[in-house]
Amino acid sequence: MHWEPGRVGIARGRVLRDKRATGAAQADSWIMEGVYGQLVNMVLDRVTTLIWIDLPEEECVESFKERGIQGGETRTQFDDLLKWVAEYRIRTNNWNSFQVHGRLFAEFSGPKLLLSNRQAVTEFAETLTVCVGEAIDE
Repeated sequence: MHWEPGRVGIARGRVLRDKRATGAAQADSWIMEGVYGQLVNMVLDRVTTLIWIDLPEEECVESFKERGIQGGETRTQFDDLLKWVAEYRIRTNNWNSFQVHGRLFAEFSGPKLLLSNRQAVTEFAETLTVCVGEAIDE
């Protein structure tokens, strides 16, 4: 929802992004990846279950390095994003930070899960029976 489809590092306009996120949240069932805490906050009143995947920073950084440069991304863009990933836990006053994600999770009064390692994520994913037909990202 945040990025222009098929375009590396090009953010959508916020009005369109916000409209798409709130529109998607009106569906009977939906899943939204929530690294962008501002988007999560916009739809929190429609969330029935909140799942926070909070893997150790080192694992995220290593996975990102293994992923490598993708889709026309430049070395500079990759390095900038790698730095952004590595600074997740130390960013403050930012919707895309551990601090804000933790606050959103703590304040959510509905059912919630905290998955803090890959085994927990895998075990949870194996319990899912819903088939996701089509991603809305365009």
